[in-house]
Amino acid sequence: MRNGEFLRYVALGDSQTEGVGDGDDATGLRGWADRLAEHLSAVNPSLEYANLAVRGRVAHQVRAGQLAPALALRPDLATVVAGVNDLLRPRFDAAETVGHLEEMFAALTAAGAHVATLTFPDIGKIAPIARPVRSRVFELNDHIRAAAARHGVTVTEAAGHAVTTDPRLWSTDRLHSSPLGHERIAAAVAHTLQLPGSDDAWARPLPPRATPSAWQAAAAEVRWTAAFLGPWLGRRLRGRSSGDGRTAKRPLLLPMSPTPASPSAADTGP
Repeated sequence: MRNGEFLRYVALGDSQTEGVGDGDDATGLRGWADRLAEHLSAVNPSLEYANLAVRGRVAHQVRAGQLAPALALRPDLATVVAGVNDLLRPRFDAAETVGHLEEMFAALTAAGAHVATLTFPDIGKIAPIARPVRSRVFELNDHIRAAAARHGVTVTEAAGHAVTTDPRLWSTDRLHSSPLGHERIAAAVAHTLQLPGSDDAWARPLPPRATPSAWQAAAAEVRWTAAFLGPWLGRRLRGRSSGDGRTAKRPLLLPMSPTPASPSAADTGP
């Protein structure tokens, strides 16, 4: 970091940090980490950015596959966000999951990086079928806060803000943020890092929307189960992951290039 400006930003994590839900594999993924890098480069145009995240990774896989490459890049800012894939597994242990995150917190801060992370919103309010694992989210968040406090890691509190469970911030699979959701996450992290030009607007509610009828809600659940839950369960049963065969989209530190304005910028999105 030079004069309060970050020079090298490295993002570690799973599908959210990779950017799933914001773009596609044909046109390219953007995502909240890319959007945060854009904010950072507006402050310091010489910023270099790498994104090591790969979809489907659980916490121990993020640590095993991404920590060493991240340290080799000598970041002065690193974001570490993982754990949701863990809590969806049958045998979830919050302490074990966050233990892997804490190893990354410790190593990166010891190497001189400023580290930032997130807590997670109540997924039971996003996908009703996930209500049985709500307590896991709360436990995971508590462990993340405690581990972060031990290492001076900045925590962006996505939990506790009603807007984070607004359906418009989530893609149709209900597991990944929509472009507007990624935009809000980036703004939240920028605000927590106290970057110039950031504020708390990210936490403000969206304009009111029409409430679906009971029939519409039930039909949406059926469509979601067929389109997303079924295939997800199928992969679990086969021992497969959405990230099988994938590698990081941006494994090297590179300068940021200009990005066109996002069509999701308006809060009146679908």
